[in-house]
Parts: sequence; C-alpha cells; structure tokens
Amino acid sequence: MLKKLIVFSIFGFSGMFFSQNTLKDKMSDYLDSLFVHHKVMGSFAMAEDNRPTFIKVVGFADAEKNQKANVNTQYRIGSISKMFTAVLVMKAVEEKKITLDKKLSDFYPEIPNADKITIEHLLQHRTGIHNLTDEAEFLQYYTRYHTGNDLVNIIKKYKIDFEPGSKYEYSNSNFILLGLILEKIYKKPYAELIKDKIARPLKLTLTGVGGKIDTSKNQAKSYQYSGGSYIVAPETDMSVPIGAGNIISTPRELLTLILGLEQGKLIKKENVDKMKNFIDDYGYGLLKFPFEKYTGFGHNGAIDGFRSELVYFPELKIAVSFTVNQQDVDSDEIFSRMMSAATGKDFEIPNFKTINLPEDDLQKFIGNYASPGVPLKINIFIQDKKLMAQATGQSAFPLDATSATSFTCDMYGIEINFHPDKKQFDIIQSGIKTTFTKE
Repeated sequence: MLKKLIVFSIFGFSGMFFSQNTLKDKMSDYLDSLFVHHKVMGSFAMAEDNRPTFIKVVGFADAEKNQKANVNTQYRIGSISKMFTAVLVMKAVEEKKITLDKKLSDFYPEIPNADKITIEHLLQHRTGIHNLTDEAEFLQYYTRYHTGNDLVNIIKKYKIDFEPGSKYEYSNSNFILLGLILEKIYKKPYAELIKDKIARPLKLTLTGVGGKIDTSKNQAKSYQYSGGSYIVAPETDMSVPIGAGNIISTPRELLTLILGLEQGKLIKKENVDKMKNFIDDYGYGLLKFPFEKYTGFGHNGAIDGFRSELVYFPELKIAVSFTVNQQDVDSDEIFSRMMSAATGKDFEIPNFKTINLPEDDLQKFIGNYASPGVPLKINIFIQDKKLMAQATGQSAFPLDATSATSFTCDMYGIEINFHPDKKQFDIIQSGIKTTFTKE
C-alpha cells in the first residue's frame, strides 16, 4: 500500500460542468503532459454507467528499447492483488472449503498467536502478525525465489505486534498466509486458482500471477526517472508476495474485475456485502475510498517502481483504474482529475516549469528542521547537486526549484517555500501549511 508523506490528500469536486467528451480530451492532454515532463508512465481507464468510456496509455514498457506501452501491456498491480485473494477466500467459503472463523493454527500453528487468529482477522489486517516488508532484511531477499515454507519461517520469527482483533494494522504477512492457505485447502497453486475462479469467469486474458518480467510478451518494467534518464527499478521475485501482491493486469481488465465483483459474477452478492464490512476503513481485502459525499471501495498498490489504483463508486456508477511503471506525481492528483473528468467537472493541468539553481545557492537551505506538534523532522540535504528532503522514517525525495526559494515535489503534492533569513520553511500539502524551523 502506498504511504503518503505527513498527510493524505482530500478529494473534492470543483468548477463548473463541462462536456464530458471535452474533459476526456483534456484528461488525455493532462496525461500526455505528465509523460512529457517525466512525471508518469502507465495506463489509465475509466468506466461510467458500469461500462468503459476512457482508456489512455503513455510511456514505455521497455525504455531501454524504446518499446512503447499499449492498452494490452501488463503491469504489476501490487496490493490490488489482495482483492483477488479476498475473493478467492469468499469463494472457498461458498464452496464450504473454509469458514471465516477458522483458526490460523489449523494451518500454521507455528505462527505466534495462531490459535487466536481467524481467517477473518487475516482478511481485515487485525491479526497483530508483523509485516515482513517493514523489516530492513526484506531488502536482502525480496528479489530471490522463496517457497511457502521459507515465507512462513520468516513470518513466524517476528514477535506479535498486538492482540488479535484488538485493532487494524496493515501487514502483507496476513495475505501471504491467506495465499498459502488457499493452496492448502484447494491443493492447487495460487496461480491456477486465479485463472480458474477469477480470470476465466470474467474472460480476463491479461490478468494472472506474474513471473520474471518479459517485455517481449508486452510486460512493463518499472523505472525511476533521474538525471535525465529512466533507471530500471529492482524486480521483486513474485514468489515472495503470493496472495499479497503477485498479480499482473491492465486497468481495463481491473475495471472488469471490480464491476464483475459488484454485479455478483464471482461470488454471491451477500458475500460481496460481507467484503465491505469495513472496520477502520478496511474490509475483506478492500479499502474504503471517500470522494466528497460519496464512498467507494477498491484498493491501491505499490511494488518496485509500479503504482496502481482501482476504485468503484456504486452511487455514481463510476470506476477508475490506473497502473503506472514510473511516477513522480501524487497518485491522489491523478485520481482526482480522473474523477473530475468522469463526473463532468473541469480541472486544471498543472504547470511543470522548473529552474536549475547552482549548488552554491542550495547550501543555505540544508539542515534538520522541526515543527512543534509534528511527530517527525525533515532533513534537507544536497545529493548529486540536487536539493533533497527526507522526513523521519521515510524515503528521501527530490525538490524541484520553481524560484530562488520555492520548490515542489509532485510525487507527494508538496510545495516548500524557504525563508533563509528566518531559518525556516513552509511546507504545503493538500492546502495545509506547516512551518518548520532549522535546529
């Protein structure tokens, strides 16, 4: 799941009504602009009145070979995979292979507190099982093949974070275990279950469990853009995120998935409703998404350099989905503009003009900054002649100069205005301004 810096963006409608065809053209121009300015590469789709009405693809599947992506290019979708796993679990319930109150100890008694953890706890991230991807050692093994037993041995060695059922805390370990449990109860590989119980009924031909990326098969690599070039991101071995993040797909097929789920084509409607049993805004493999007065459901994802989002709003009968393989802009900004286009409301295309400042001019900004009442500090430093920022416990991110003292980071929707004479800067995100002072 994609974490945001400091606060989460708030979506909202604005502006007057415009022709939706005109807005779709504008949406296409916006995505072209993002690509031209190296802000994003990927595929984007929308559905209105439960039917697809927009699809757009920008960028490369393989930048080194100048191989452009197209509507059939497959992308890793990260944690949207958890929706698939939850559907498989509910299908197993319908087929009387398992019950939601079944204990983890019936499958993996070696996991701490397994006798207190139910299948429902796993589906809702209420187990207390530690998230294996939070540990530094994850970066030492995630690109290598692992068996199910290997993964269980990693998960079981961590201490429990809290008592089962007491609270929600996102943990990829929960859905890895669900993926392995599904293999046990069906005596079939997880990939085969996805094909038989989801892809085939919905006629999805581009959706399934991924393997090593093969661009000759129209599968996208993921990238970071830095120093004027696309740099290939390390590649997770897809044995590691089984059940939690190992599926590849396209936005168009993801729309088919979420519409098919809502229409009862995969599991009974009563079980779809159970999946929407949101506690702390998380259901069974589903996140709750607010949009003005409306509430949608779906999931987002992040794996390697890929980012993805899939959301459906039943009241509006609108679904949006995107899968990107390079991103330097806030996902919420893309989502917000897609929703505006789908609902007939105008939006602005941002101006991405930046300037280059000499390294000597950047020196006056460096240092550690803090703000009363904010539980993190921000370190400003220079790396490869570029100004960087890093909040406590988070990854560093680049700052692009728009003036001698103003900088932006489109990836997080951040604006920073420095006041060197006061040894301060103001950071603005989602309309909220916070002042930080150099220590």
